[in-house]
This record gives sequence, C-alpha cells and structure tokens, in this order.
Amino acid sequence: MLARLALAAAALIAAASTAQAQPAGEITVMAYAGIFEDKYKAAVIQPFTQKFPQVKVNYFTSGNSAQMLGTLRAQRSSPQIDVAILDASVSNVGNKEGVFARLDPAKVPSLKELHALAMVPDGFGPAVTFDHWVLVYDTGKVKPAPTALADLWDSRFKGQIGLSAMPNIQGIAATVLTSKIAGEDFKVTIDGAMKRLKELGPSVQTFDPQPDGYTMILGNTLTVASGWNARAQLYHDESKGRLGVVFPKEGSVFQINTINLVAGSKNPEAATAFIEHALGRDAQKRFTESMFYAPVNAKADIAPAAIARTAASPENMAKMIPLDWGWVTTIRDAWNNRWRREVIAGR
Repeated sequence: MLARLALAAAALIAAASTAQAQPAGEITVMAYAGIFEDKYKAAVIQPFTQKFPQVKVNYFTSGNSAQMLGTLRAQRSSPQIDVAILDASVSNVGNKEGVFARLDPAKVPSLKELHALAMVPDGFGPAVTFDHWVLVYDTGKVKPAPTALADLWDSRFKGQIGLSAMPNIQGIAATVLTSKIAGEDFKVTIDGAMKRLKELGPSVQTFDPQPDGYTMILGNTLTVASGWNARAQLYHDESKGRLGVVFPKEGSVFQINTINLVAGSKNPEAATAFIEHALGRDAQKRFTESMFYAPVNAKADIAPAAIARTAASPENMAKMIPLDWGWVTTIRDAWNNRWRREVIAGR
C-alpha cells in the first residue's frame, strides 16, 4: 500500500513538473509581411500553438529589416516584441547594441543540428532561413533565356531591366557577382564592378522595382529583374511558369534571416521555446517545402523536389560565393555611396 502511494505521489510530482516546464502566456513574433507571413503562420506558428496550446502567438510586421530594428530600438525601455526575424546584416547591429539577448544552448538543443553557416558569433540568434540572389525573367518574351548576370549587358535587354540597387541588400549581391565578372576580389576593391554597373545603367529601367521585380515582369513593365529565390519560386508556380528563375552561372550569395530573442522580453521562456521550435527539423521541413527557403537545420528531411529549387542542392551549393554579413556592415555605407554616385547618378 505504501509502495503504491509512493508511486502515485511520484507520478503527481512528475506531472506537475512537466506542466511547469510547458511554456505559457503570450509572445509577439516580428517578421516579414505578405506571402512570408501567410506561409510562416501555416508552417511554423500554427504547429507551435498546437504543441503548446497555452501560448498565444501574435504576429507583427514592421516593413523591412532596418525598420524592424528601428522599432526594437524605440521599445528598448519596455519591449513589446519577444522574437524578431530579420536580415543577418541588420541583426548583427542589434547584437552589438544589446537589442538582442544570447540564447541558452541547453534550452535550444536544435542549435547542435544547424549548418555551420547558420551560427552567429557570441551565442546570439542564428539563421532561421537561407535564401539566395537570382535573376527572374518573362519566359514568354525572353528567348533565349538568360543564364548569367553577364547576359544583362546584351543590348536586347536595354530599357527592360529592373535591378534592385543599394541600400537594398540585393544591391550587395549584385556588386559581389559583378566583381566576379570584372575579375576582381570584392573584399579588396569594387572598382571593376562599379565600372561595369555604370555601363549597364542606361539599360536599367529602374533601380528600385516597385513593389518588386516579379510583379513588374508579370505586369508587363519589365522583362528581366533581380530577386530572391524563395519568392521567385512562388511567383513561378503562381504564374504557371511565366516567371522564369535563373541561378546565374557566376554563382550567387546567401541572404540570411536570423531568429532573435529580444533583450528584456516579458516572456523569455515561451519566446525561447518558439525559437527552438522554429529551428527544429519539422518546422524547417514544412517551411522549406512551402516557400523554398533553404533549411538551416542540416538534419531536416526535405523532399528532394523542394531541395532542388533552393541553394541547398549540391549543384547550387558548389556555386555559392561566401559572404560574411558581419563584414558587410563595415563597408555597406561606402558601397551604397558609390552606387548612388557612380551607377545611379551616372546613367
């Protein structure tokens, strides 16, 4: 009898301990608007709230990554955001300013499963998605299809190009790839890239496609543009193949979104649990297969057909150009000034 009572008491204690370990309360996740929001809610947030029904997750949008950081700075004394997903080049600034908190590896075991490229120095929030720079084009009007960035200097594209310039980070990717065309090391100089981009300037209809190059192509305003692979793949499917997507022969660079715990979060336990969930194998699989961002979790079992449409395929990975986004923050203003002065104003 005493043994049974002891077992029952132990079971009650274990149940109480498990209940206490379950996150509860309310958190706010800040990330991108539009199709990203729709896909992320379905693939990541809804499964999280099903797993942890005592947690309410609010989704908040605040424009681009720079605007997100501005929102977080304004809330420093009383944060209203708990988790922020934004571009690595911007989150790096937030890490240095103390906007974000370091993660406890014991509470985020999925950190051990991430690609080395996903990890951020000093224990701050790691990458949660990988994307890469691509060219997109109108398959009905552009024949033969472009295969490389260098093809844009062909006169057949004159006045039909949408090339996102700096400060948009697509402009950083374009600079790196144009430096490769010019045969220079972008970490040493971009003189050759600036010369080539200035030559391309008269063929560019807009250096700021609005709302984006994909829409302008499908709206018959452009025939070729720069873009990011994940959204390009979605537009490709939605347009039934009218929007073509090209991984340039020169290669590409990763655009990295990080997931960050906001310093001073009012519910750090639930926020950390969400970060662990978002980095886990299942969430990574669902989001990659629904929106074609390359997974950061190396052990996520992604369908081969989806992997083939990301930079994570072996063929694409072999052509990726390494880019340290922490280093980018040190040269970003200088590159932006050169774009404004030599490329945009010079056309």
